[in-house]
Amino acid sequence: MKTRTLRSQMLCLVAAFSVCSTAFAAEYIERKLMGNTIPSQKCATKDEATQRATDPYTIDKFQKRFCETQGYGWYLSEANEQGKLVCEECSDGTGKYKCHVEDIVVTCKRLKPGSVGLIPGKG
Repeated sequence: MKTRTLRSQMLCLVAAFSVCSTAFAAEYIERKLMGNTIPSQKCATKDEATQRATDPYTIDKFQKRFCETQGYGWYLSEANEQGKLVCEECSDGTGKYKCHVEDIVVTCKRLKPGSVGLIPGKG
């Protein structure tokens, strides 16, 4: 008899937690953005300029920056497209280049105002 009541209490507890967890789920707003990186200030050989422009650190930094410029609370959710490399010859005639990446597509996210955790004392 005790095992039955213990089982039924456990089932009620599990059901209560599953209902509570879905009732307080946070909602998000998503945006897809397209942006370009900035070319380096120095002119370099084509290989060096390409390396600088396509460096994973540089790409990640700009992807995060695209979302952060949307305002408070926006962050990078997903990188959709890596973009294409564009190189231009420097105007000084030395045969050196400046490169950047164009058309990087990212998905940005932010908590929807009024969802869990944004209103003090609620939720």
